[in-house]
Amino acid sequence: MTTPPPPGLSWRALETSVGLDALPAFHRAFLAWRGVEGTDAMPLRRVQQRVEAELNRLVQTGQATRDGEDWTLVPGTLDAFPAYAALS
Repeated sequence: MTTPPPPGLSWRALETSVGLDALPAFHRAFLAWRGVEGTDAMPLRRVQQRVEAELNRLVQTGQATRDGEDWTLVPGTLDAFPAYAALS
């Protein structure tokens, strides 16, 4: 019998907790934290695409898993992300 993985953080649940009005700034902060340049000038659709690309990179490094339209982040993945810490 396999042990289930530890619970993680749902990216979609996190976005919901941020709120619709603050979400664009949160996404831009996430991208900047991940080292993506020029996020302030990006159209919102491009920002969303880059966020998904960065989440997929987290999957590739084992820091997240993808389940359909959501990503589950390994506990601790966002600990150094100031905008995430500010939500607490």
